[in-house]
Amino acid sequence: MTTITFQGKPCQTIGELPQKGRQVPDFTLTKTDLSEITLKSCLGKQVILNIFPSLDTDVCANSVLIFNEKANQLPGIMILCVSADLPFAQKRFCGANNLTHVIPASTFRHPEFGQHFGVTIKEGPLSGLLSRAIVIFDAQGKVTYTQQVPEITMEPDYQAVFTALS
Repeated sequence: MTTITFQGKPCQTIGELPQKGRQVPDFTLTKTDLSEITLKSCLGKQVILNIFPSLDTDVCANSVLIFNEKANQLPGIMILCVSADLPFAQKRFCGANNLTHVIPASTFRHPEFGQHFGVTIKEGPLSGLLSRAIVIFDAQGKVTYTQQVPEITMEPDYQAVFTALS
């Protein structure tokens, strides 16, 4: 378990992020066209998993906007924006904001993602949603960087994420 906070109040996640140097957990997520994206389909590329509770919050939405903007400067890197939002909501958000460089991915059919990555929130008003975290893995699926954001209402440390890519 990892303790994070939501508006300063402690809450727990179901586990811990995967350890650096280990194989990333296998996963399947649903894209906005209702097709699936899997770990296997991501191998061969460096991948950033931008994990967060919901696009319906300003902080989460901003993180997707920032990663989409940065994607132009990160050739060859796939950025998956993972939340429990329905694919329809993700598609609407990305369309309204002209986001074409990130891949929105939903856990709605695959809640085990949050369990395997240790990011499902166990208690409090956001129980069942995903915590705000970053996981980067290499072309072979080895975890190269993780960041569990300690306060859900805070954005990730983007500088640390982009530095980890070098």
